[in-house]
Amino acid sequence: MRDVIVAGVGMTPFAKSQSTLRALAGEAVSAALDDAQLAVDAVEAAYVGNAVAGLVTGQEMIRGQVMLRPVGIEAIPIFNVENACASAASALHLGWQAIASGLHEVVLCLGAEKLTHEDKSVGMNAIGTAIDVEMRAELAAEMERTGGVAGDGPRSFFMDLYADMARSYMRISGATAADFAAVVVKNQHNGGLNPRAQYGAELTVDDVLASREVVPPLTLLMCSPISDGAAAAILMSRVAARRVGVRGPRIRASVVVSGNRHDKDDPTAGSAARAARAAYEQAGLGPSDLDTCEVHDASAPAELIVYEQLGLAPPGGAPELIASGRTRLGGKLPVNTSGGLLSKGHPIGATGIAQICEAVWQLRGDAAARQVEGARVALTQNGGGWLEGDSAAMSVHVLTAD
Repeated sequence: MRDVIVAGVGMTPFAKSQSTLRALAGEAVSAALDDAQLAVDAVEAAYVGNAVAGLVTGQEMIRGQVMLRPVGIEAIPIFNVENACASAASALHLGWQAIASGLHEVVLCLGAEKLTHEDKSVGMNAIGTAIDVEMRAELAAEMERTGGVAGDGPRSFFMDLYADMARSYMRISGATAADFAAVVVKNQHNGGLNPRAQYGAELTVDDVLASREVVPPLTLLMCSPISDGAAAAILMSRVAARRVGVRGPRIRASVVVSGNRHDKDDPTAGSAARAARAAYEQAGLGPSDLDTCEVHDASAPAELIVYEQLGLAPPGGAPELIASGRTRLGGKLPVNTSGGLLSKGHPIGATGIAQICEAVWQLRGDAAARQVEGARVALTQNGGGWLEGDSAAMSVHVLTAD
């Protein structure tokens, strides 16, 4: 397998935007090409992640071709990738495969999503389809019996799932709602330092706990917002990068797995833990080697659970880790320096590559006020969908400074 270099990245601000999906995609692609100092005709293939355009805008089947033609990318192979919230990360994985295998020398990986709609329920309901719809009624009934509040109200169905997951984790670990609120405080602070983040503020734990209850134990500030945006990455072989004088971080590991049935009380058995183990093995690195991480905090409890799945904390040890300050900026292992999904925003088809953008900026020393000093190794974890107690799709990437 050949070395794969991230030669350039580009990302729009994440927000509730008035721009169209193709305009958002074009902005991110143009920025990535400029960052890599490459012309459009250098791109040999494109992998485009998008999750819900068919449900929100009506555009199906040829989403990538529609998004890329305005920036002059046509005729080359364009692959459309739909894999729930892991759509962009899955597109990146396919682009990595194409370079690593020798099939191509330069490829574009793009994730883009338009979730806002004049009817707020449209985006929320679209997100809620990333589940086996035939099992949804049965799952809702089970959550009702066990104290959940499932349903089609003015929120994504996933918030009911996240709340159920949070309650289970609280029973196992002793975590409290205040621990979840501490995640929000950290990530909102980081988002305030990120000009592309949708939100950012200096909050207290009490502020988070006092925000409107969504479904116990989740409050509004513990839930990622509806967002629009796009992110893009140019991948090159090391030989091609040297030929044109481009330098960039190297993708040391790229792993995508699917969910599996397992004991949900065992954090080492799910898809995130399996993907992390495979990525560490592929990279020849481990949790102790990491300098910074971007993780999928679609809800605040998810970040704590992921700490344990990635091996950053022992089982039940995530509440102590967040309380210690080690995952804050200035700590030993800053997590979600971008603000994470909670603050940066979560346009679901773009999130995985947005995480890669942050990792690249950190490894190049380009993260400005949120820079992790001396960052050499970064990990990103991005999951999507839900199937019998686990994410349906899960990705982990490890990057190192070139």
